[in-house]
Amino acid sequence: QVQLAESGGGLVQAGGSLRLSCAASGRTFSRSAMGWFRQAPGKGREFVATINWSGDSTDYAGSVKGRFTISRDNAKNMVYLQMNSLEPEDTAVYYCAASRYGGVTYTEVGYDYWGQGTQVTVSS
Repeated sequence: QVQLAESGGGLVQAGGSLRLSCAASGRTFSRSAMGWFRQAPGKGREFVATINWSGDSTDYAGSVKGRFTISRDNAKNMVYLQMNSLEPEDTAVYYCAASRYGGVTYTEVGYDYWGQGTQVTVSS
């Protein structure tokens, strides 16, 4: 069992930065890949970024590549999403998720546990 809690969302102007954090509890965290997803108003949830269990493999959606960075600290049971050069199109609720696999995971069906989400709003 893994429980996840996101924080760090808020309102920011276009071009600004935010760092999202995800606190995880549970013995299996360090063996699980982690991911960030987002859901904009009126849209489905979409993949943003993923990191493998050890932190040495990451991947991103094309829309955020080069602007967002996912990282993890297994000693602290934390996952982060550094978001730079934010755009109004990044406005969404951002969710942290724990995969059933150790390798990078791209689809929702691969994730067993989800946080409640944190709102990110980017103004133009």
